[in-house]
Amino acid sequence: MPSVNNPDHTANVLVVDDDLKARAPLCSAFENAGYRAFTAGDATSALRLVQRELCDLIVMNLALPGVDGLALCKILRAQPSTSKVPLIALSDNEAESQKLEAFAAGADDYIARSATAEIISRSGTHLRAAQREWALIGSNRELRFLADLGRGLLRTLEPDQLVRRVAGATYEGTSAAMCAAFVSLSEKSEAVCVFDREGSAEDSALLQADRVKSWLSSSSSLSAVAVLISEQRKFFLRDETQAVEYAAPLRFGGRTQGALIVAFDRREDCDDTVCRLVDAAAQQAALAAHISSLYQAARDASANLTIEVERRTAEVQAQRRFIEAIIDSLPLSLYAVDRNYDIVAWNRNRELGDLGIPRGSVMGKNIFEVLTRQKQELLESEFASVFKTGNIHRIEHATATANGEMKHWLISKIPMWTDLKSGVSHVITIGEEITDRVEASRAVARAEKLSAIGRLAAGVVHEINNPLATISACAEALESRVSEGEFKESAALDDLREYLGLIRSEAFRCKMITNGLLDFSRTRTIEHGFVNLADVISSAARLLSHQQRGEKVEFQIDTPDNLPPVSGDAGQLQQAVIALATNAIDAMPDGGVLRIACRKNGSTVLVEVSDTGVGIPQENVTKIFEPFFTTKEIGKGTGLGLAVCYGILTEHGGSLDVQSTLGVGTTFTISLPAINKDGEPRA
Repeated sequence: MPSVNNPDHTANVLVVDDDLKARAPLCSAFENAGYRAFTAGDATSALRLVQRELCDLIVMNLALPGVDGLALCKILRAQPSTSKVPLIALSDNEAESQKLEAFAAGADDYIARSATAEIISRSGTHLRAAQREWALIGSNRELRFLADLGRGLLRTLEPDQLVRRVAGATYEGTSAAMCAAFVSLSEKSEAVCVFDREGSAEDSALLQADRVKSWLSSSSSLSAVAVLISEQRKFFLRDETQAVEYAAPLRFGGRTQGALIVAFDRREDCDDTVCRLVDAAAQQAALAAHISSLYQAARDASANLTIEVERRTAEVQAQRRFIEAIIDSLPLSLYAVDRNYDIVAWNRNRELGDLGIPRGSVMGKNIFEVLTRQKQELLESEFASVFKTGNIHRIEHATATANGEMKHWLISKIPMWTDLKSGVSHVITIGEEITDRVEASRAVARAEKLSAIGRLAAGVVHEINNPLATISACAEALESRVSEGEFKESAALDDLREYLGLIRSEAFRCKMITNGLLDFSRTRTIEHGFVNLADVISSAARLLSHQQRGEKVEFQIDTPDNLPPVSGDAGQLQQAVIALATNAIDAMPDGGVLRIACRKNGSTVLVEVSDTGVGIPQENVTKIFEPFFTTKEIGKGTGLGLAVCYGILTEHGGSLDVQSTLGVGTTFTISLPAINKDGEPRA
């Protein structure tokens, strides 16, 4: 193979001329142009040189002694090693017939013998053309080799078949003296194939496999590279006549799985083209080895595939049941819809309560067909906003149960992505009951408000009581003078009596209001002691029965005998019960039933004061404990009774709750902590 096939190699030019005076200057001109020139004086010498040296270009004089240049052209073209070497014929004869004979003999060009500069220039042109031709031949050779090898490896799955096919194809494709392929897929799966000088692949002992393994293991899987070996002691193949070996690792996916080794008797035979062929074959072999390892792994696992699938299926099902159990165990109502608003999830807590719906009756249905109590336009706009923006949407919602109790909910619509590139795929709706939180927040706000109003009331009462006392005293003095007859001569005596009566009654009413404010604002001193709420209720019932109001009201008292005591002031607790009962009587102007019941509930004692009156509108339920809020007519209530009652029970460590339904009635529930005989709270 000509050295022009290697771009980094200096081109070799053979000058054949029997005239030393013409031959020497031409050689010097070639050397000055960067070529390596050597000469021959006749055809026989030229043929001997061609056998020893690689020639990239031959320049010959046609007028040679003995065998002339035309005959030499024909001989060179007939030999495989020089059939494609560019030949330039030189002659002093410019006859057209001479040129035709030269071209017919195989010459590539015909130049005048004396035109040295033209010879050098056109020689460069022919060398470049030869280089392109050899490159094309090499590329075609590589492509044909790789295509044949690839087709063969497509049908190769076993390691033994793999190494035999790779080694055989590389042996033939590179014209190597010897070729070996080694594959190690695992400690138990290794294969070796060696093609010896006779083309036989029977003796794998020619490869020193331990030395190959040591070479592969000495370099990491990412840094192992092909090596060119020219030292006899480092050869991988057991042969004493090769001059050089080229070894390429089989590396795929960061893992080295073997090696491909070729040996040549001449260093020149292992050129760049051959190295590229071996590297390409090693890459294809590495891929085939990887596929073979996958095939073996799949084949080994096939026996246990059914068991593995069943095990994994059971794990997936168990994991799914576990996740469903987690979702069902959450103290939240949860459901999810897809972009078509179809229900795809519905947890157990969403099945419970007054608003609960069984899961089996909603799965797969449109959400607007299920949640019919809510306005579809509002619900759809909320879902659409979450699908569009991907933001969490939260609202607070209140619902009334069948018995009129208000429940407060925090409804959160949360976006869910199954694929971040395709937007929100589902919306998860979570309903959390926040009734206790809302009531606690309102209780805190109410307490702060009552405290502020109490401080204000104390100041106002102090400033108003003195003027009221003066007004009352003046009115009483004038009334005494009227009764003594001091104003008998006055024409407006009757008007005076009427006005003085109004002044006295209104001053008295103002005094009652200020006393109520003072009672509301005053910090109560609680004389703690054992209090039996049954006795408190009985005493309050007797006092209520002597009042001349609510003649049409029926009293029902229910107090068990084994009621645990509470700690507190019996008088203040009685005041609270009477205040609640009085309000209940006022709520039944046409008569009804007033029921006062007491019972134990865990570590607390409950007192329920219920009526069958007109009820309280829901919008007023949160306001009834505020000072001065009243639904009674002007002059019939100050709006301080429930506020004072609330304060008394709060100071006793208890609470006061209310439930009301219009047209059905109202129930106030007092809750107080029970104590034991030692005065300690019951567990």
